[in-house]
Amino acid sequence: MTLHDGPPGGDPRRFGTEAFYASIGRAFVAMCAVVPVLFLVEALDVGLGIDLDLAGGIIPRHIDGLDGVLFSPFLHADFNHLYSNSVPLILLGTFVLAAGFRRFMWSTLVIVLVSGLGVWFTGSPNSVVVGASGVIFGYLGVLLTRGVVERSWWNFAVVLLVGLLYGWQLLGILPTDERISWQGHLFGLVGGVVAAILFRRRRAEDDPYDLDSPPLRG
Repeated sequence: MTLHDGPPGGDPRRFGTEAFYASIGRAFVAMCAVVPVLFLVEALDVGLGIDLDLAGGIIPRHIDGLDGVLFSPFLHADFNHLYSNSVPLILLGTFVLAAGFRRFMWSTLVIVLVSGLGVWFTGSPNSVVVGASGVIFGYLGVLLTRGVVERSWWNFAVVLLVGLLYGWQLLGILPTDERISWQGHLFGLVGGVVAAILFRRRRAEDDPYDLDSPPLRG
């Protein structure tokens, strides 16, 4: 007879289990630790007057602004810009990270590249684009798409919650006259959709008893 022991505290992918809430808690702490780093970067930029935005921001269709694809999410125009991004970054990032560290890192990389390159190719060449909002919209795209491709009502519930709290910000994917990079938002959302499809859980992974540990033999 072969038995599979369930993981201590239950399946971390199953809503309501102890392991599920533990994974959410760890992810929340990790995302809360990211935001102070962004504030430190902004404080150094302001305090030292070194103009990191120009040095590390995306300058569309300029080769010397291409490195901003990787650096711009860590930079913000001012503290108000950073404040407005902090809460949705923590909230959405928590639920994306809770699904697994490796998936989170790979998804973030895809979002950063798709969002950044989209801005670089389509943005105004007379602008400098900075901010984590492309990543935020990317995480929104990840959660929404996971709800479809993984048939997860939990991801839909998270997106609904975020929509109720920050639904007005979704208008940021449309062209406006404001000094907001709608391209970064739109391509960030697209990057999140792509990441969710590329790194979706396969059917075999959905088995709550598909464990890495060997079975017990009796």
